[in-house]
Amino acid sequence: MTNHWTDIKNADLVLIMGGNAAEAHPCGFKWVTEAKAHNKARLVVVDPRFTRSASVADLYAPIRTGTDIAFLGGLINYLLENDKIQHEYVRNYTDVSFVVREDYAFEDGMFSGYNAEMRRYDKTSWGYEIGEDGYAVVDPTLSHPRCVFNLLKKHYSRYTPDLVSSICGTPKAQMLQVWETIAECSAPGKVMTIMYALGWTQHSVGSQMIRTGAMLQLLLGNIGMPGGGMNALRGHSNIQGLTDLGLLSNLLPGYLSLALDAEQDYAAYIARRAPKPLRPGQLSYWQNYEKFHVSLMKAWYGKNATAENNWGFDWLPKLDVPGYDVLKVFDMMYEGKVNGYFCQGFNPIASFPDKAKVSAALAKLKYLVIMDPLATETSEFWRNAGEFNDVDTASIQTEVFRLPTTCFAEEDGSLVNSGRWLQWHWKGAEPPGQARTDIAIMAGLFHRLRQAYATEGGAFPDPILNLDWPYLKPDEPGPDEIAREFNGKALEDLYDPATGALQAKAGEQLSGFGLLRADGSTASGCWIFCGSWTAQGNQMARRDNADPYAMGQTLGWAWSWPANRRILYNRASADPSGKPWDVEKKRLVWWNGKAWGGTDVPDFKADSSPAEGMNPFIMNPEGVARLFAVDKMAEGPFPEHYEPFETPIGRNPMHPDNALAISNPAARVFKGDMAMLGKADAFPYAATTYRLTEHFHFWTKHCRLNAITQPEQFVEIGEALARELGIAAGERVKVSSNRGYIKAVAVVTKRIKPLTVDGKTVHQIGIPLHWGFAGVARNGYLTNTLTPFVGDGNTQTPEFKSFLVNVEKA
Repeated sequence: MTNHWTDIKNADLVLIMGGNAAEAHPCGFKWVTEAKAHNKARLVVVDPRFTRSASVADLYAPIRTGTDIAFLGGLINYLLENDKIQHEYVRNYTDVSFVVREDYAFEDGMFSGYNAEMRRYDKTSWGYEIGEDGYAVVDPTLSHPRCVFNLLKKHYSRYTPDLVSSICGTPKAQMLQVWETIAECSAPGKVMTIMYALGWTQHSVGSQMIRTGAMLQLLLGNIGMPGGGMNALRGHSNIQGLTDLGLLSNLLPGYLSLALDAEQDYAAYIARRAPKPLRPGQLSYWQNYEKFHVSLMKAWYGKNATAENNWGFDWLPKLDVPGYDVLKVFDMMYEGKVNGYFCQGFNPIASFPDKAKVSAALAKLKYLVIMDPLATETSEFWRNAGEFNDVDTASIQTEVFRLPTTCFAEEDGSLVNSGRWLQWHWKGAEPPGQARTDIAIMAGLFHRLRQAYATEGGAFPDPILNLDWPYLKPDEPGPDEIAREFNGKALEDLYDPATGALQAKAGEQLSGFGLLRADGSTASGCWIFCGSWTAQGNQMARRDNADPYAMGQTLGWAWSWPANRRILYNRASADPSGKPWDVEKKRLVWWNGKAWGGTDVPDFKADSSPAEGMNPFIMNPEGVARLFAVDKMAEGPFPEHYEPFETPIGRNPMHPDNALAISNPAARVFKGDMAMLGKADAFPYAATTYRLTEHFHFWTKHCRLNAITQPEQFVEIGEALARELGIAAGERVKVSSNRGYIKAVAVVTKRIKPLTVDGKTVHQIGIPLHWGFAGVARNGYLTNTLTPFVGDGNTQTPEFKSFLVNVEKA
């Protein structure tokens, strides 16, 4: 979230799209009801199903799954055509005036630089024009034909209401009513928040869906505002912490990135990630990248990381392109190129697409290690479970080791929620049986590996042998020790370079990431967490909910990264002179004549006068937000509508004559899996997956009370489709894709209606995802039996939310 849950009460309008907060995030949805009750906010829901969120909405519009970019692209065109943008915000705080390179082009669904054989873009032409002074060229008049504003208008002018309605299946009148309502939030001080979840993320164009929403919010002036922002509703209580701490295959903690295989030079690695400002007077905060990186390496390697060895840079792995994301690893496993897999707190056979492929991949391993509190489908993939499993048990060579772990309630620690709040929790129960903490298991493994390297040698022992391990209990470091390590400490006395004043004594916990240095004098395991456990103690354990401005910021409750800031980019909540856009109701930060202050920690250099011209988006070298994504996105600098890889209409109406532009040309897809994609003639219905309130992913089927509340697997089928197929409510149906089938009870419902798409009637069905063949609940089928092995081109997140199926009586 750029904002946080409590802040949603400050919204004037709430758009839920790509999520279902009332059902999947019922506690957080409280703040939507607060906004409606006390702020007279309106709620708009756009979803393939009429959900519980839609049931309390002021406006609901149906949409075909996978077409959100078309819907939002049409809305962007509507705002531009009807002059419904927040002009002063857009001119000052976005890149609309920046001139794009002359060799940039877009034609018939493809951006310049595409390599069809590699399914990848050379992004060189996706950049700003750079002047002789080294800065990006801008045109404040917005008259240059290649300035971002004019390119934006040209790109989305094709997204007319008629075409968008035809692609999305959303009735034109309903669509325009939603657009008109959202456009009202272009008025300064009137704010919409967008709440999205996996309904946007889990597509082959998921990152671009989210980016289109962010562009919409920028045009309306809603980023950085209280009650505004782009708010991702995380699916687990600590999934935010997972990405914060670098558990994605290409990341280090704090969203630092691993070097590519071609980046063997340390100085070049740092320089690429620490860009100089692209405009005069801007900050480009990532210029501090080396401070964060060196402090991380000192936390890991202690005295062994030195300037002479580039702080251990050579000990870090280097990535191929594309890297070893989860789809790549399982594709390699499927080809017999992986010996072993260590699975910690994860259930990939239920969480990855194409269960048959994942099962076959696991069966080719020499060993599989499972660390989990529960018996998961992955830990029992080898079990002959009848029609619920498609593995030939006799052919499996994999030796499975199951290591039972504690769960969160059986240990101290912290959780990071959707709003970036680090909240400490305390142990509530003793673990059962021989269950051990993840920390103890990993520590034991580390000591044995290091001993083996020390005594037997190895090809490259340095990364293991040089690790620092300074914990009081080496066999099981305490959560408090690790939390303090994430925060970081001074390794020697630190002095203010400007005044010479002592800032921290050697060994003292640091108060914030502003103290981190690139000279090896500081250590921090995760720079964004620096400030969470200071010399004053555990800030995550604070429980002061005082709210003196009645804005819901509660700065004394727990701790929020970065710097206890609750709303990111909050400088943008004030105009260029430093005055809040809405002085009466939405005062967040402001310039008081000497410094920035307010109800939140300023996301800005606190003593930078508005006259200096520093802009709010300090993490970008431009100082402004990007409507044109330069070189960051795999598919192009502007989001474009591409069909799901399994499309019920068989073409992209935006580009009907270009086969390359039917689906995302830069998506994560492997050649062998292209043949497994289904076609609409055999699989005519569009399907999507989702969660229920009564269950939590694949965990609560181990709990008898949850199993009672939702005892049996079902699928939702619209009344019109049920009539066509002769299916009555309560009958069992077989739902098949080109990769397998599931059987479930049919729930015939008014919540899903047929849509007219590209001149055809398209039926959609909904498939809850909570069942499997482990646990106390009645056995069912894993939903990802049906889903294609295709991923987003940026995050590699699988396309679980849009695929083709057939439906028949079981």
